[in-house]
Amino acid sequence: MRDMLTEDFLRDSDAIHKHAMRSLFERLDSLCEGALAVDRQGRIVWINDKYLNTLGLNSLQEALGRDVEDFIPNSLMREVVQTGQPILLDILEFGKQSFVVTRMPLQNERQEIIGAIGFVLYDRLHYLKPLVAKFASLQNELNSVKKGVTESRRAKYNLVNFVGSAPACLEVKRQARRAAQQDASILLLGETGTGKEILANAIHAMSARANGPFIGVNMAAIPEALLESEFFGATHGAYTGADKKPRDGKFRLADGGTLFLDEIGDMPLPLQGKLLRVLQEREIEPLGSNKVIKVDVRVIAATSIDLDMQVKQGKFRADLYYRLNVLPICLPPLRERLSDMEALCDALLQQIFERTGLPRREISPSAVALLCGYHWPGNVRELRNVLERVAILTDNFQLTGDDFATALPLAAADFHPPADAVEVKPYAEALAAFDRSTISAALSATGGKVPAAAKLLGLSRATLYKKMAALQI
Repeated sequence: MRDMLTEDFLRDSDAIHKHAMRSLFERLDSLCEGALAVDRQGRIVWINDKYLNTLGLNSLQEALGRDVEDFIPNSLMREVVQTGQPILLDILEFGKQSFVVTRMPLQNERQEIIGAIGFVLYDRLHYLKPLVAKFASLQNELNSVKKGVTESRRAKYNLVNFVGSAPACLEVKRQARRAAQQDASILLLGETGTGKEILANAIHAMSARANGPFIGVNMAAIPEALLESEFFGATHGAYTGADKKPRDGKFRLADGGTLFLDEIGDMPLPLQGKLLRVLQEREIEPLGSNKVIKVDVRVIAATSIDLDMQVKQGKFRADLYYRLNVLPICLPPLRERLSDMEALCDALLQQIFERTGLPRREISPSAVALLCGYHWPGNVRELRNVLERVAILTDNFQLTGDDFATALPLAAADFHPPADAVEVKPYAEALAAFDRSTISAALSATGGKVPAAAKLLGLSRATLYKKMAALQI
């Protein structure tokens, strides 16, 4: 008799369907770690006891009628209700935990969407644990990569790394501190190897943008054909040979931080006009795209050539020059700050020891005197190379003048006797010479307009007039 009833039941497809649905729901409810249902407005209408505990609730009444996002911020239940499409397998992050979930729409007899139901599947379905573990592993890897990228885009140097206490060096540091308090464009002027990149990093590290990225670009190191995409980015297929994936340009990468443009004098004229537009409008348009993207970037430019002469020769746009030259800082060459020679050698030898593992070395007075007699066309960068070369070639703990006698190029022609190797000027005379040079450069940049020059220098008009009178400018 029982077998006959079973056979009759199995012939009733509707009964089978209803029984299967009820069994499936009961089975999911017993297996899962939590379940809830929402109405068509995304409001909670039911939660099982296990999910109440997970959410830290004591009773259904605490959540009844509340938006599901009030308790599960990352919930996609509302999306299921709005689209009518199930999300059969997903990963939900809740606090410090990750759950495998499934979400399905609920329909009435007229096939209308009246809500949605979701199940949290985690501990009981053991075959899903590898998926969760893999997700957690990938998430950790992604976070690690993001952290590494962020660290790599932070400033590498601060003002301590700009070694020196000569009057000209102290003035540069003073101007850098003032410049860091503003958000205007900065132009660093100086010969190659004088430390422009270090100073740019230091200004960024002291500014309100310190937590943002610091992106450096050497104009001389990028092929002209790639400069525009390097700066503004490119969409997929923007030009032949472009990457399959869209590429962010340097301005996009530097958004919220600082973009350092080294050797700006090597920038081609066509790109200069586009750079000027970015500086004025604060927006970029990637290659191959019609979309304009807003950017918030502070530009620090640097050059070792005479930009004023480049402007007169028509090789550099005057309007871009004035836009970049809001806060100019002139970095002195090494031959004009020879009193810093010993401190620089000590700092550079420490860097060489840390980077190469070579034995620690010290610099002797005779070596300092000999080094001060050389004209240093490559400035501090050349000094670092010479010190490393000597550290490799000798076993002496203390480096002497004899160690350097053959290490410098054109040594015999470029050296003077140690007695008159160092020309030490009185402090007042050296400071006056630096003030005269700086003020003259500011007046030249502003066409002789004293109020504008005072603004560039961060001085009041009265102070600038007094200095000009004292220096007979």
